Amino acid sequence: MIIEDSGIYLGQAGVEQRLLLKYANRHGLIAGATGTGKTLTLQGLVEGFSQAGVPVFIADVKGDLSGLAAAGVDKDPLVERAKQIGFTLSYQPCPVIFWDLFGKQGHPVRTTISEMGPVMLSRLLELNDTQEGVLNIAFAVADNEGLLLLDLDDLRSMLNHISENKDEYSAQYGNISSASVGAIARALLTLEAQGCKQLFGEPAIAISDLMRIAPNGHGAVNILSAESLMQTPKLYSTLLLWLLSELFEDMPEVGDMEKPKLVFFFDEAHLLFTDAPKALLEKIEQLVRLIRSKGVGVYFITQNPADIPANVLGQLSNRVQHALRAFTPQDQKGVKAAAETFRPNPAFKTQEAITTLGVGEALVSVLDAKGSPTIVQKTLIRPPLSLVGPIDAQKRENIIAQSPLRGVYDTAVNRESACEMLNARIQQNSVSDAGGIWGVVTGAASGMAGSNNVRVERPARPVYGAAPRARGREPESMVTTMAKSVIRAAGSQIGRQVVRGLLGAMLKR
Repeated sequence: MIIEDSGIYLGQAGVEQRLLLKYANRHGLIAGATGTGKTLTLQGLVEGFSQAGVPVFIADVKGDLSGLAAAGVDKDPLVERAKQIGFTLSYQPCPVIFWDLFGKQGHPVRTTISEMGPVMLSRLLELNDTQEGVLNIAFAVADNEGLLLLDLDDLRSMLNHISENKDEYSAQYGNISSASVGAIARALLTLEAQGCKQLFGEPAIAISDLMRIAPNGHGAVNILSAESLMQTPKLYSTLLLWLLSELFEDMPEVGDMEKPKLVFFFDEAHLLFTDAPKALLEKIEQLVRLIRSKGVGVYFITQNPADIPANVLGQLSNRVQHALRAFTPQDQKGVKAAAETFRPNPAFKTQEAITTLGVGEALVSVLDAKGSPTIVQKTLIRPPLSLVGPIDAQKRENIIAQSPLRGVYDTAVNRESACEMLNARIQQNSVSDAGGIWGVVTGAASGMAGSNNVRVERPARPVYGAAPRARGREPESMVTTMAKSVIRAAGSQIGRQVVRGLLGAMLKR
């Protein structure tokens, strides 16, 4: 059995190796060189969480994790491995929901400019400190004047607005140079040329839609298609970091639980930390440390543990280490560092074992019943029960067509926001004083936002399928979805600053 009271079955090392669900939110690491078995370990762990009723989010960077949506088939090496450890291959699929930033291989993933916030946008646009300061001013003015920043057109209009009125705004917020505004505008053009315009707009993704439970009680497996996304690594890492910060903001404190509410797998984790400034690394460390109190487990997948900063690595309690190569002095240093993170086993030398592990073998250390790391064990990892490799395009289309989220995100909607409001102001100013129409427009925006001192909370969406819903309830209409999107985007100045997450207002270089 994959799932028992003793946890998720990982494999065999003389005795069973299991990851305890009550400690699964203490985060984890899957590491190893290319071709050593990381993907199959990851696939098996995802299956275990899903069968335990824990929703999962994972980015598919190579295109082969879509196999989680289909039952496995016999493959000689995996059948032989199953026999060695006495594991029964009762093949079965997971309930999968496909997502895709570009909307081609899954439901579109969107957020608004306001929800992404100036700090993450600055990282995405690769702005310097001065340009980031101007972007922060644009957000502050939008907040104070009730202008919704939903898509790239809104941000462009906002930048144009503060540039044209820079004398007025500079006195209140600080210097606004035309050169900085121009640099941000050019960076936006580059971002749009990379195909990223689809990321910003509505309907924006609701975090609750990542936490669905299938009618059979299994947790939904959310797979983000990232093959094309990986062509722009900074966009990939920023998007996943934003999702993590949104989880932190949206989910309540729950303390210790019998199992996590969600497990988040961060593949190609080195991209998150490469060239990240010290201040951002500190906030990532803080986010990883605090998010476990929200019932979220974060698992990093990378080739070498050295890819993860020491302060973050120290918080990853459940570890599966596949073989590492030691061809160069730098490689040998990495192997030594990886070995030192494990609790030693007197039966073998950890540093030597890391370089001699076979495909499908790993060094495993998890938390025991008392919450202490177990002695590292050489473990033969159990094969997955879902399909190894990708599913065909027709099967993916069928799964998307039958998705419980069909029709919720598939059609983009462009409603009145900063771009339209500022254009209305310009048109009105050309025929009269700035009162009339602009007063009506801002009044309407204020009415949507509610109190200027209270954050409007996001309503929770129903979970996967019909099981936890009232019977007979139909999927949400576009009107309902847009109403929720209005609430999400139209918060007050304080509300917007809060929703931008732990990595927002706290991060000042």
